[in-house]
Amino acid sequence: MRRIGMLTSGGDCQCLNATMRGVAKSLYNMFDDVEIIGFEDGYKGLMYADYRIMKPEDFSGILTKGGTILGTSRQPFKMMRVPDENGLDKVESMKHTYKKLKLECLVVLGGNGSQKTANLLREEGLNIVSLPKTIDNDLWGTDMTFGFYSAVNIATQAIDCIHTTASSHGRIFIVEIMGHKVGWVTLYAGIAGGADIILLPEIPYDIQVISDAVQRRAKEGKRFSILAVAEGAISKEDASLSKKELKKKKESGMQYPSAAYEIGARLEELTGQEVRVTVPGHTQRGGEPCPYDRVLSTQLGAAAAELIRNQEYGYMVCVKNNEIDKIPLSEIAGKLKYVDPNSAIIRQAKAVGISFGDE
Repeated sequence: MRRIGMLTSGGDCQCLNATMRGVAKSLYNMFDDVEIIGFEDGYKGLMYADYRIMKPEDFSGILTKGGTILGTSRQPFKMMRVPDENGLDKVESMKHTYKKLKLECLVVLGGNGSQKTANLLREEGLNIVSLPKTIDNDLWGTDMTFGFYSAVNIATQAIDCIHTTASSHGRIFIVEIMGHKVGWVTLYAGIAGGADIILLPEIPYDIQVISDAVQRRAKEGKRFSILAVAEGAISKEDASLSKKELKKKKESGMQYPSAAYEIGARLEELTGQEVRVTVPGHTQRGGEPCPYDRVLSTQLGAAAAELIRNQEYGYMVCVKNNEIDKIPLSEIAGKLKYVDPNSAIIRQAKAVGISFGDE
């Protein structure tokens, strides 16, 4: 009996179920003697041996279902070597569960932190195959992650809906978009939604440049402006500070709920116009996966099964130049993929008049 472990780790997204389905259905078609062990709530399930034996029917009807049927949790990588409250060695416990269940391989669906832990388990001698999950699209080594386009669709819809109320009231609207430390979702949703200004973590902004862009639109007779702002957006002033200096500044100054609210407050002062902030938040992780992601998840899942069949372990399945490929976990763990400020898509966005608040 071939026993394959599977877990979903970190933040959820729309395509975890679709990707697990791709892995499972492919394995069932490849082998007559395969058994899939699903760990509950990510690495936590592996640590505490909280699992269930999956059946083929568990993977039916979940292609369009958001979230994850296995549950998930955040287990920070920096805490993996720190014993839990009962003194449990987390890494040794995960290895023990793996060996006790006589797993041939562990399939990990997760983002940056999850990939680092997957690589750690690989270094500890376990057979690992991982898949690139994150709405942020920030995993180094893959052109695309599953969940990204589904999140872009929701963020774009939020901006689309803001257009009507913004034009009706003649206000400045800020839509804050998720993405952690990178701006991929904001960039794509901003362009797709027709935002006038897009602010990304990779391109520090000047609030005066933003104010000038808004006031220029007003002089041109345009009643409103829409800003797509990444949750990690940062000013040029703050970007020039060290982490220590930035922390001290935030502790001593006025605290805002997020970057979008700070930008909104400063724009009201500079322009005299009303500003409203909209935060779609976790809706960007929810709902059904979009068709693109369903196809991508199926492809990635099938490719992971092929790696298992060929006993090629220690890889993350990835997308390179529109082809499904693989890359060693050792090469991608701990690396983030940022938006290149000099990339073609940024130049093209600027060419159609979108401001990035930098010039």
